[in-house]
Amino acid sequence: MSANLMGSLAELASLKQLNKEQLAEIIKDGLYQAISKKLLLESELIIVADFDTNRVCARFNRIVVERDMSLGEISLEEAKDFDPDIELGDKIPAEMSISDFEPKVIRNARKAILERIKALEEDRIMFDYENQKNQIISGKVTKDDYNGYVVDISYADALLPKEEQIEDEFFKVGDIVKAYVVNIRKRKNDVIVILSRTRPEFVKRIFETEIPEMNSGDIVVKKIVREPGMRTKVAVQSNEKSIDATAACLGEKGIRIESIRNELNGELVDIVLWDESPEQLIANAIGPDLVEKVYLAERGRFARIIVSETNKNLAIGKKGKNVKLAAKLTDFKLDIYTEEEFEEKISEERRITSHVSDLDGVTSKVAEVLKEHGYTSVQDIYEASIEELTNLEGLGKKTAAKIKESSKYF
Repeated sequence: MSANLMGSLAELASLKQLNKEQLAEIIKDGLYQAISKKLLLESELIIVADFDTNRVCARFNRIVVERDMSLGEISLEEAKDFDPDIELGDKIPAEMSISDFEPKVIRNARKAILERIKALEEDRIMFDYENQKNQIISGKVTKDDYNGYVVDISYADALLPKEEQIEDEFFKVGDIVKAYVVNIRKRKNDVIVILSRTRPEFVKRIFETEIPEMNSGDIVVKKIVREPGMRTKVAVQSNEKSIDATAACLGEKGIRIESIRNELNGELVDIVLWDESPEQLIANAIGPDLVEKVYLAERGRFARIIVSETNKNLAIGKKGKNVKLAAKLTDFKLDIYTEEEFEEKISEERRITSHVSDLDGVTSKVAEVLKEHGYTSVQDIYEASIEELTNLEGLGKKTAAKIKESSKYF
């Protein structure tokens, strides 16, 4: 391996951003693998690679034999020229320039060295790419195919898969797209960066870019839930009493939130003030101006929300998205009622869980008749007509009308 080749490898190492120490070890390993096959174990092969002098050589011991048959041996006659007292089985140190080895050995070594350099470069590139994960990057759309958009991000190709695209959002070749790096996939000859515009983390990174108080830690994002392309809810909390988290996220005259919405192609973005009280958090998630009262179930994560008739559609949201996202944000199953609907719901549940014998006018005899015909709860009576009840054998019209009326006000 000549000095020129050493210089070429050094230049290659610099181009691939590898240091000379790494390259020296790669050269030593590659040469060792190629040359050691020609030697015996006791030859104690050592490879020297010095970039300062551009010197590469192999040092090893040659075993004194009667007649040498391999590189690691030397005949007794030839060995006597170095040491007249030498005997069979002794060792003589030898040093050979790599260029003195047969071409096949050099070719094998060069191949091993280049493979190691390539592998090391791929590892470095993967390390660099891994540092890009969970970050937002921008690039130019170069292709639109069945897999998604191919995006040039200057140092590699990236892919914005169809499943990571916002519905009804389209780009054309040449458009600049901003996206979140979710993964790095190593392929046969290169790597590809996988992007997303649908992940909640994408929204979080945009918030951090637009809102300085988040970078400083004065405001933290507690949770994000999203229906990409339609609506996102971002729960925030201020760590500084002097900072209003909601106002900071909105910005003066709403300029910050408007910039975020533009990046999300006009998607609705709700700022939800985090609260440790489940009732207050639920109200904030639905919309504090819309909610009149929140009732939590005694067991389980269920809540009923009372709103006015005027605000009910707003509380539910288009296609039910507002209440669905609020449920995800709070981890509660949410049901929305007007005051009248809530009272009716409570009455219905009371009727369902109450026995017919609890109704005024229902004697034990009447209860037995009702039971025989499948009427066991107050709700059964409430849903039945007077005609149905009158037709029951053993139940008069007057009794039927009385228990029917009683069930309405139970």
